[in-house]
Amino acid sequence: MAAVPPPAAIRPATDADLPAIAAIYAEEVHHGISTFATEPPPLDYWVGRLTSTETGDHLLVAERDGAVVGYTFSGSYRPRAAYARTRESSVYLAAEARGAGVGRALYDELLRLMRADGVHLVVAVVALPNPGSQALHRACGYTSAGVLHEVGHKFGRWIDTELWQLRLT
Repeated sequence: MAAVPPPAAIRPATDADLPAIAAIYAEEVHHGISTFATEPPPLDYWVGRLTSTETGDHLLVAERDGAVVGYTFSGSYRPRAAYARTRESSVYLAAEARGAGVGRALYDELLRLMRADGVHLVVAVVALPNPGSQALHRACGYTSAGVLHEVGHKFGRWIDTELWQLRLT
């Protein structure tokens, strides 16, 4: 029996990946609730994510057949020194990559890198309803830390968010 190939190759993002990353995010801005942004950020925003030198900050992509089909990043949770060993994580997938293990592959590598960096706690925010994202975070070891009710307003309706956390050290 042949081994099953990984759902996508996971690697650090490069400058060449930024337009694809921006396009995946823009799709969610315009049609989804996984971000509360109402306008896609300029490419400089992604350059900043890519070039961050903060410990625990990473930007990774999932590539399948030469195309970026998803990405994950970790970054600052809050801009105060006491939060330096806490990072926030996010994962975004192109529609064709959802439900195929790509999110899990991205998160597995991201969490490995953050552990190696000595990150203590990683936090994620999931807009509700999103059973796929909830299942992904649960499968990766995150636990729910609670729901903020009606914290965002998008597409003419109030949206709850669920906070998830994972202790890495």
